[in-house]
Amino acid sequence: MDASDILRITPGVAIPLSELTFTASRSSGPGGQHVNKVSSRVTLLFDLDASPSLSPAAKERLRAVLGGRIGKDGVLQVSSQTSRSQTANKELAVERFVMLLRAALTPKPPRRKTRATLASKLRRLETKKRHGARKRERTKIEE
Repeated sequence: MDASDILRITPGVAIPLSELTFTASRSSGPGGQHVNKVSSRVTLLFDLDASPSLSPAAKERLRAVLGGRIGKDGVLQVSSQTSRSQTANKELAVERFVMLLRAALTPKPPRRKTRATLASKLRRLETKKRHGARKRERTKIEE
């Protein structure tokens, strides 16, 4: 296995292409005479539970973040049908897979507590005063 057969997700996570399965099917939408004969949509399947490349913590994080894309059988699905070429769709599906995993496995920085500035507090109070004055003016008109 050489370097081109391994997908580098994060510095600590790499997945060999041998763990990915591809299926082809017909794309949806219009396309003329040729569309009903060619299977150009590519679906990438990645068995999360059976993958030896991921740690249990990484698998748990992926399940939490990408739960909607993972079936009950523990298989992550990524489809691509934007191109008319099956090869191009396969490459796009792999790119999307890498981006999804990279985004899911990259931890978000912790939120820093900040305080409201004096100017923002004064603006809020001024808006409240204007709103209250407008309401008071309405009640005087109705009487």
